[in-house]
Amino acid sequence: MEVIDLVATDKTPAIRFRPKEGVLEIMGCSIHENADRFFRPLLDTMEAYAATPAHRTSVRFALTYFNSSSAKYLLDVLKMLDEAHVRGLTQVELVWEYDEGDLDMQEAGEDFMGLLDMPVKMIER
Repeated sequence: MEVIDLVATDKTPAIRFRPKEGVLEIMGCSIHENADRFFRPLLDTMEAYAATPAHRTSVRFALTYFNSSSAKYLLDVLKMLDEAHVRGLTQVELVWEYDEGDLDMQEAGEDFMGLLDMPVKMIER
């Protein structure tokens, strides 16, 4: 399974995925015009990973902003991992980091938390 290491731009987040270590990090701003083209390779990789994941999976989102089309793909990634978590294939924990006082990102994290069975840790930085 492939390692993913994408550098952030003004419109796309950094993505670091290390399947052997069970680590996924998505950081930055996600406001690209074609979310499907950007996220499709990640979704395909995560689908393969969720079938045979590491014993533990650590997910870290540290987003400053994301648009509604990005939200759909971020949730798709989390739901794949959540299903693997519920099935007992991996123990997943999501760490949702947001800037101090950023109520929009705090509420977004809380919204995602309400849709998932995996543990979610909210961290204000």
